[in-house]
Amino acid sequence: MLIVGLTGGVASGKTTVSRVLKKEGAYIIDADQMARELVRPHTPVWKELVRAFGKDILRKDGSIHRKKLADIVFADLRQRKLLNQILHPRIRKEMMRRTKEIGRKDPEAVVVVDAPLLVELGEHRKMDKLIVVTSTQAQRIERLKKRDGIGPEEAQRIFSSQMPVENKVKLADFVIRNEGSFQETRQKAREVFQGLKKGVIHTKKKR
Repeated sequence: MLIVGLTGGVASGKTTVSRVLKKEGAYIIDADQMARELVRPHTPVWKELVRAFGKDILRKDGSIHRKKLADIVFADLRQRKLLNQILHPRIRKEMMRRTKEIGRKDPEAVVVVDAPLLVELGEHRKMDKLIVVTSTQAQRIERLKKRDGIGPEEAQRIFSSQMPVENKVKLADFVIRNEGSFQETRQKAREVFQGLKKGVIHTKKKR
């Protein structure tokens, strides 16, 4: 089994790459999806978030209003750290559980951990390989506008809250530049996956 980190700046195109890798045969562990599951109404994590950030972060149905919570944490480093302290130990634990489960079922699996803060939290050190997805700043701003209705100023605030992508690229084993057509990104992702599969076979032979 090979455990691969997949990360990049917000709106860089990680989801696009993740979908291609899944289609090629990778097992995907999505940190954002896990976070959504953890904060379902009345779960222990949901209760902690309400205590920490107040009932203003709730929608009428009791679910977490992700945009309101994001506005709070991206505007205040201390609040962002508090959110990470609440969420990430649980996400890490669930990641480990799922990875072990996949490994038992398929010893030759390529497991891709898709997480935006993989490097910021030091989790990349636990990965066998690291993929970093990049895009131009203009492309990321445009995607945030289309996807979330976020304007340029708010986008810049989000960018500044994350580690510069150049620093992540320095740590990467593979860099996928999602700056051209979907076909170009898909082809690069496929090439990366084939390299990862060879790595699994090579590791198995070494053992």
